Amino acid sequence: MSGPLVSIIIPFYNDGYVNQAVASALAQTYPNIEIIVVDDGSTANQHLLDPYRSRIHYLGKANGGTASALNHGIRMSNGEYIAWLSSDDIFYPHKVAGQLGHMLTRGALISSTDFDLIGAGGELLKPQLAVKFDSAGGFLRALHTFCPINGCTVMMHRSVVGQVGWFNEGLRYTQDYDYWLRVILAGIDFHFVNSPLTAYRWHDNSGTSRHLDQVNAEFAMVHNWYVHSLNGLIARVGG
Repeated sequence: MSGPLVSIIIPFYNDGYVNQAVASALAQTYPNIEIIVVDDGSTANQHLLDPYRSRIHYLGKANGGTASALNHGIRMSNGEYIAWLSSDDIFYPHKVAGQLGHMLTRGALISSTDFDLIGAGGELLKPQLAVKFDSAGGFLRALHTFCPINGCTVMMHRSVVGQVGWFNEGLRYTQDYDYWLRVILAGIDFHFVNSPLTAYRWHDNSGTSRHLDQVNAEFAMVHNWYVHSLNGLIARVGG
């Protein structure tokens, strides 16, 4: 197959939408992919994966959270590029081809994309929800108050892990925010693909909606770790 291998990592814990996530990964127009489902100690809904077992790599592990599942999947993957898909979200068919093409053309090591917000039944709630910025400075300043990068839109070159390290397994909710800050502070340009290539599902059982207070507290802690370094970068970049 032509083109670099892309590993799609799907952390899974009891989620009832995992079959839809896997089906969307299998439906990619880009042919050179591997799909790795990391079962993070699930006690329910594993049967939803039965129709796909022959076409995916299924890894089981003790429960340790999203960061540990991502790290395990990355360690076991073979791809030159890595994409993360939550078990309740959906990749559109052109996701890998479109994003990878953008990155190869520009020499990007990491990128995120626009995304649509969908509901529990897959209905479109709001199209193209990603926040757009007119300048690098505006993007960096936003990181003080929220995470403008949807983790399930991110694709990165394997070398990023070598430069930045692994996801912080001590963080239950904001391992993505922590990682993107480390990437940016390492001087790696974070590219944006202005096309909705992922559907992000909002539902009552999603971690963000159920644990908002804990998410906010952990966000504040992580922000405090990097606030001075981020301010220094903003001062240098300007804009």
